[in-house]
Amino acid sequence: MEKFIQKFKFTGKEVALSFQHLFAMFGATVLVPLLTGLSPSVALLSAGLGTLLFHCLTKFKVPVFLGSSFAFIPGIAAVVNQEGLQYAQGGIIIAGAIYVALAVTVYFIGVERVKRIFPPVVTGPIIVLIGLGLTYAAMNDARDVFSNSVPEWISVLIALFTITVTVVCMLCGKKVLSLVPVLIGICSGYLLCVILKLFGINVIDFDVITSSPWFNIPYVTEGFVTLPKFSWTAILVIAPVALVTCMEHIGDIMTNGTVVGQDFMKSPGLHRTLLGDGLATSLAGFLGGPSNTTYSENTAVLAATKNYNPRLMRLTAVIAILLAFFGKFGAVIQTIPTPVKGGVEIILFGMIAAVGIRTMFENKVDFSVTRNVVIATLILSIGIGTTISTYAGGSIAGIPITDNFALSPLFLSTIVGIIANLILPKEKTEINKATPA
Repeated sequence: MEKFIQKFKFTGKEVALSFQHLFAMFGATVLVPLLTGLSPSVALLSAGLGTLLFHCLTKFKVPVFLGSSFAFIPGIAAVVNQEGLQYAQGGIIIAGAIYVALAVTVYFIGVERVKRIFPPVVTGPIIVLIGLGLTYAAMNDARDVFSNSVPEWISVLIALFTITVTVVCMLCGKKVLSLVPVLIGICSGYLLCVILKLFGINVIDFDVITSSPWFNIPYVTEGFVTLPKFSWTAILVIAPVALVTCMEHIGDIMTNGTVVGQDFMKSPGLHRTLLGDGLATSLAGFLGGPSNTTYSENTAVLAATKNYNPRLMRLTAVIAILLAFFGKFGAVIQTIPTPVKGGVEIILFGMIAAVGIRTMFENKVDFSVTRNVVIATLILSIGIGTTISTYAGGSIAGIPITDNFALSPLFLSTIVGIIANLILPKEKTEINKATPA
């Protein structure tokens, strides 16, 4: 009994680390429901419960947090507007079922066959792309202005101040300071914005705090109906996106494993992580929340702190669930100025890219081989190019295929990299290296 209780006891340091993960995921998890017409509090509830379910299904081994997926935004928004929330829920449930079907497929064909499709020359650039593909949004956040009365250079200075504090804590901090640099950076940037507001520079808005209830009861306070309904139209608009996000899932799991130093595709197994992601997404659909996905932001925090204990993610999930019912605290997090988040994002997303470079270096990918150069070039050029073009065009979902469906740059570049790796002939030197004497 004592051992069982011990599993649920957390030190103050672990609580601080979990809040750091909470800050990393909160903005994106709340933004998706705001853009699609769903409930932010239900999104937090479904993200927390989905994360706990994921950990149960992956033997509590993988330090992953599941939050709202951006890839589903166009489809969910379209169905909510045309048919209503309940039909969007039905589409999300079927999307989760597609993940489950893919998990069963991976279980029977074996993870080794999947890994042959993703050698280091493919996975390394993909991980780099995951990081660099997010930096465009980070830079936009760092330059964001709260109002027309605030010049852009003030936002940039706030972001630079946040970056400086975070980096100093990472490099020079001792004990707790070096463990929670992201949390300290965010708090310092927030405090700077409060000081600026006192001097008449309005870069933060506290109205959302005063207007939020102390206790928020999902489905009651906000009046959201949560009984799903199904239609072929909604299913065909939302569910196929799962075929895209499953590729992103594989990339995120590989990145997470590289950061931690474990092969999660082998143990607990890619089939388990896909199953966890899928059932978490279906659970979100039943509850009325957006589709779930693995979060690169939290993987970046792992890389920054070098604390890989999955317990921290589970505690973060519990805190997210509590926040769904505690309106004031969630409102405080929503008031974090965008330039503060942008400063932290620049560091975190850059660190993911650095992990991809390390992957190629540690696996001795030989870039004197033309074939390797071509594969990496195609992945990075297509991925970064399409990311920049879609963001510049005002889209965060990707390359539009139809009015209600968009192809993510990560998915497109991953497919191109896989095909290039399969069809490009190996050079003689590569074959000789791979052939045992």
